[in-house]
Amino acid sequence: MPLALYDTWSRTVRPFESIQPGKVGMYCCGPTVYDYAHIGNLRTYVFEDTLRRVLMRNGYDVRHVVNITDVGHLTSDADEGEDKMEKGSRRAGESAWTIARRYTEALVAEWRALNLLEPTVWCRATDHIAEQIAFIGELERAGYVYRTDDGLYFDTSKQDDYGFLARLDRGGLQAGKRVAVGSKRNITDFALWKFSPAGITRQMEWDSPWGRGFPGWHIECSAMSARYLGNWFDLHCGGEDHIAVHHSNEIAQTQAAHGTRLANFWMHGHFLTLDANAKMSKSGGDFIRLQTLQGRNIDPVAYRYLCMTAHYRSELRFSWASLDAAQTALNRLRHLYFGWPDGGCVDADFAARFDVEVNDDLNLPRALAVLWELVKSPLPPATLRATVDSFDSVLGLRLRDWKPLESDIPEDIRTLLGEREQARAEKDWARSDEIRDMLSARGWRVEDGKEGQRLIGTRQISGVGY
Repeated sequence: MPLALYDTWSRTVRPFESIQPGKVGMYCCGPTVYDYAHIGNLRTYVFEDTLRRVLMRNGYDVRHVVNITDVGHLTSDADEGEDKMEKGSRRAGESAWTIARRYTEALVAEWRALNLLEPTVWCRATDHIAEQIAFIGELERAGYVYRTDDGLYFDTSKQDDYGFLARLDRGGLQAGKRVAVGSKRNITDFALWKFSPAGITRQMEWDSPWGRGFPGWHIECSAMSARYLGNWFDLHCGGEDHIAVHHSNEIAQTQAAHGTRLANFWMHGHFLTLDANAKMSKSGGDFIRLQTLQGRNIDPVAYRYLCMTAHYRSELRFSWASLDAAQTALNRLRHLYFGWPDGGCVDADFAARFDVEVNDDLNLPRALAVLWELVKSPLPPATLRATVDSFDSVLGLRLRDWKPLESDIPEDIRTLLGEREQARAEKDWARSDEIRDMLSARGWRVEDGKEGQRLIGTRQISGVGY
């Protein structure tokens, strides 16, 4: 089945075809590094990593760009309040530069713990101030910029289709007066450059043709995506909360400056929720980190598995019970996989069925169902291992890297294994074979290789294969 993806712009699942044959440009909105990422943020990154892996499975060379917002994101996504970095700096009692570095390093560590593929480019907003100033200059020359007492703003009234991505009703906003206008001309106008307040020295501020200050949040993504992918590329991704404001504003800026909607496909992941009504958020106090899970002896990859049990465009309700179930399923798969030998070929029928599901707008829940049907099938163990290996290029469960902990092996079995190793060292082959049979009778298979004995469990204990 050819790859088809849901495009928020068209509100349809449509066939994917890259702009440049064989190559894909993909930009993903990363974190604002004023605090640690929560597991709701990480669900979005798992979705985007899966998308990249599916593109690669379809033969594409993916240039994956992820931004780090370390300046300019105001407290409100609608350009209200204080810069989150300055606010986070005061809370921590450290410089904005220090907390940006700390939380960026923490994110990268969590990224790797979840087995997310490293982006082709990590780009920080503070490393691209010149590009943002240049982009604002283009908008100014095109007649979309006006000045107020606190900064430069984009005039959304000049675009009849502003907010199309979100199907925004600008008339309704005006009638309801739901957004503060302040010195802006229109409710939906947004900041391009904010002036530093008089008499206050900010930690992050720069000189510009319009005065000393700092960029607005939205301009960074338009400028940096254009820098690394051009003004028209294949995929732009983020969380669904970006649709109404941030991504609508990115599109407005790029249409005004370059005449494109920036990306051919706009894709968005759904929220992770704690109950039917509340999304996972820092401001709401429902702030669970990956480290929180690890503190409960949950493998980060089990959280990745949990994310794949729901479609990326549907709600995933988090609970400790669901996470424990994901850990159990992952453990069972790991032990089964570990027990299968190498040397097999991928089963074409199961591989084709798996591809149908992942190419149908990344339907990972159905792809996992194909995986478990494969695992329970009577195919030869080596074929099972090779086929699951193939699936894991998309699933990213790191199965080949996993080995049972020594604590998983009962003491009496370890003793027998040691005796067999001694017998082999003494070339007592009869005793070695005798112990092999004893281990087999207790549900353990021994394979001999260049690195010594390999112990493989063949029984099920409490739903987990050992």
